[in-house]
Amino acid sequence: MRRFLLPMYLLLAACVPISPNETATRAAFVDTSLPAMKVFSVPRPQVTTASNADIARDFMDLSMGLESGRALDVFTRFEGPITVRLVGEVQPTVPSDLNRLLHRLRNEAGIDIAYTTSDTANITINAVSRANIQRFLPQAACFVVPNVSTFAEYRQARRSNRVNWGRITDRTRLGIFLPNDASPQEARDCLHEELAQALGPLNDLYRLPNSVFNDDNVHTVLTGYDMLILRAYYDPMLRNGMNRTQVMNRIPTILARINPAGEGRPATRLSRTPRPWIEAIQRALGPGSSPNARRAAVNEALSIATAMGWDDHRRGFTHYAMGRILQSTNPEAARHQFLQADAFFARSSETGLHRAYVASQLAAFALSEDRPDEALHLTSTAIDLAAQHENAALLSTLLMLRAEALDLSGRVSAGADVRLDSLGWARYGFGSDWAVRAKLREISALNPLNRARGSL
Repeated sequence: MRRFLLPMYLLLAACVPISPNETATRAAFVDTSLPAMKVFSVPRPQVTTASNADIARDFMDLSMGLESGRALDVFTRFEGPITVRLVGEVQPTVPSDLNRLLHRLRNEAGIDIAYTTSDTANITINAVSRANIQRFLPQAACFVVPNVSTFAEYRQARRSNRVNWGRITDRTRLGIFLPNDASPQEARDCLHEELAQALGPLNDLYRLPNSVFNDDNVHTVLTGYDMLILRAYYDPMLRNGMNRTQVMNRIPTILARINPAGEGRPATRLSRTPRPWIEAIQRALGPGSSPNARRAAVNEALSIATAMGWDDHRRGFTHYAMGRILQSTNPEAARHQFLQADAFFARSSETGLHRAYVASQLAAFALSEDRPDEALHLTSTAIDLAAQHENAALLSTLLMLRAEALDLSGRVSAGADVRLDSLGWARYGFGSDWAVRAKLREISALNPLNRARGSL
């Protein structure tokens, strides 16, 4: 189940408050229409640099357990060709995003999977309203269920063992439920996460720095690491119904064959992530917590991370979470937390996207404090990282920040070009026109020139 954590790129507005009924400025848009939506075309997955020893351990933890921490008795997957269909009021971008994903799964993971219109499909993707999803799973943006195809079937079976992942012994039929009233990017993110879970691992691990199989939601499309895990998952040496020992005995041989580069790399053997840290992070960032509860939870998470002696991305993510929570009440303390987060993220070559998120926050501070050159420097590398990882919401945010920094440095024409480029990506990342314009107003409000002119 995809957790409904707050996206990392949506908290820039705390630097300068604005009201929802403010009108746009000259920096926001020049006419009443927005340019056409932009979409990603050629995937650029990063090849994993992890050792096979680490990947084997990750594979076992991902494949033989649930997110709750419960161990699974048997390994389950589909056997034979897999078919996928779409039903419901599907957003216009979903069919093409699904086709791109299926193409990647065939070519990168070697999975025999294809689209169909038949009602006998192995996997049925149901486009339903967010309200319908949250009626049954309030914290989920989307979810996947075994042994059903439609929402009506799920409603009837939802309290039975028929849809209990811990009780299944094979996979033949599954239902995925994704929102049809979310942004195109959120719908696509749900496709990637839920289809990957429908096909393969049911667990998520916070210790993975470069994976969708991680509840931190940093990565939103399947990475090179994820495709390697799925390729191993459907290797002929494994089969449905194997127990843990049988899988564990075969996975080193599989990885040696499909990922020979990982054989000679030293293992990092990151420590396991304790449940109290996971629960504290979820309380801090998930829905339903009061501001005081969020602060208490993130302080608890940071205490645990410090006591564990972490110096990896989990420590960085904890500082980032702290920065987000402090941002509206203590901006200077928040900036300090973002800088600490960046220092920990900088220790690994696999956390470039994490640093791009930090860059968006630090660039917002630089812009609001009349340091355009610093904002331009921070956004320069981050923009390509956001594009490489197909995160249109982050990409458009960074471009908007860069446009304001160019304006502030006197390069108004260049700023207008960058701002125009940001809008097509924003339509994919944020969806509706009002959401795009709200993001423009939010970032425009950071620019001291706009505040000085009294236009906001």
